[in-house]
Amino acid sequence: MKALCIDFAHDGRPRPSGTSRLFGLVGAALCLGAGLAAFDAQQRLNSQSAKLQALHERLAAREHPAPPQRAPAIAAEQARAINDVVARLNLPWSDVFRAVESATPDSIALLSLEPDAAQHAVKGLAEAKNSVDMLDYIERMGSEPFFDSVVLSKHEVNEQDPNRPLRFQFLATWERSQP
Repeated sequence: MKALCIDFAHDGRPRPSGTSRLFGLVGAALCLGAGLAAFDAQQRLNSQSAKLQALHERLAAREHPAPPQRAPAIAAEQARAINDVVARLNLPWSDVFRAVESATPDSIALLSLEPDAAQHAVKGLAEAKNSVDMLDYIERMGSEPFFDSVVLSKHEVNEQDPNRPLRFQFLATWERSQP
């Protein structure tokens, strides 16, 4: 009788041969290579898709521009304060000074000028030796092309001064359309 080969650890399946193992390893390597190639292709596809999406967004932005953003609302009181400051900064000081200087003779002592940007006016305080000089000065100021009107507001004799000069106030206005 022939000896029986009893292998209790064997599960009944045939054992793979060396060639089968080699083909299995080559197949696994090919699958791994195909998987890596597919992963690389997917990465390139994702990159190209992102670029394409960015181009579509840029094209859509050109065709339908976003509405302009509105400036934040400013309270009415704040807007008035800002406009007042701008009006004061835009006061045509050089023109005012030029007109006042050209109209002021040596017989008049100009004591102060106070601008009123909102009214386009300047209030002045001056002294004259007599009422004739004062009225002549008001008339000369009124004939200046820059001023629309010059009005004598108040006058009084300065009794405390030994020369007793005539102190007077005037209001000179100009057109709003002028610089």
